[in-house]
Amino acid sequence: MSCFLGIDTSNYTTSVCLYDNESGEVISLRKLLPVKKGEKGLRQSDAVFHHTQQLAPLTEELFSRFDKKIGAIGVSYAPRTEEGSYMPCFTVGENTARILSSALNIPLYRFSHQQGHIAAALYSIDRLDLIGQPHIAFHISGGTTEAILVNADDRLLSTRIIAKTLDLNAGQLIDRVGVMLGLSFPCGKELERLALCCTEKIKVRPTLKGGDCCLSGGENQCRKLLESGKSPVYIARYAIEYILSAVDAMTSKITEDYPGLPIVFAGGVMSDSIIRDAMTAKYDCLFSKPEFSSDNAAGVAVLASLA
Repeated sequence: MSCFLGIDTSNYTTSVCLYDNESGEVISLRKLLPVKKGEKGLRQSDAVFHHTQQLAPLTEELFSRFDKKIGAIGVSYAPRTEEGSYMPCFTVGENTARILSSALNIPLYRFSHQQGHIAAALYSIDRLDLIGQPHIAFHISGGTTEAILVNADDRLLSTRIIAKTLDLNAGQLIDRVGVMLGLSFPCGKELERLALCCTEKIKVRPTLKGGDCCLSGGENQCRKLLESGKSPVYIARYAIEYILSAVDAMTSKITEDYPGLPIVFAGGVMSDSIIRDAMTAKYDCLFSKPEFSSDNAAGVAVLASLA
């Protein structure tokens, strides 16, 4: 019994994965939820509907690609492990996992979406050994901008937020600026391509309160730049540099408060090459491979294998 099924129905991606813990290989399938042109996101009711439409065909395709027995199922049940963390979209994946667990008579393990992101990042860089060690994990996406102290315990990964955004999440800033520039949601890849075309030097001063950051000023400044006639490539680069300045300042503060701990970056925003290159040049840190940075079920499949 070496194959483990992972299911994740996050706010913008339906994802399923099979993980073979003997070979270390994964089969990972995912599909973005459809968002209409010009819109900045989805209502939860729409997200639930789209997950119910997408999960069955993705699972059928996944099962057609293997012939081994599934040993257990891992599923994302909530955004975080903290009390009160809840989003309706995760119930689609959790209920499907419960049905499969009952029908196949195999164990079901519930993990937070955030735990899955961390585990997927560690898997992608061949550092699953860190699951058993204290470390710092940044989870930076459309729904989360947090630095987390991770410790190993009987739940595999216990998490405690040690720094966070006080207003916008980094992914929200990217998507709002992207939509402002006429890009398609989610805007990360298109905004990065624009930003890479900018040859002007941009200096941004981060807004921090202790170790926490504030990102809403970035949206306001980008709107002013657009109104003043600045080019889309400049505005795109400014938005990414704004996020980079905040992540840099948070990391500097955390390395002072928690010296010597490994630092891992996960989440869709951390697939941005501008941010990754700048941070790895300055800090001894680890970045998830881009294909495992965005929402995916690989992490919860890996965690199920270790439960």
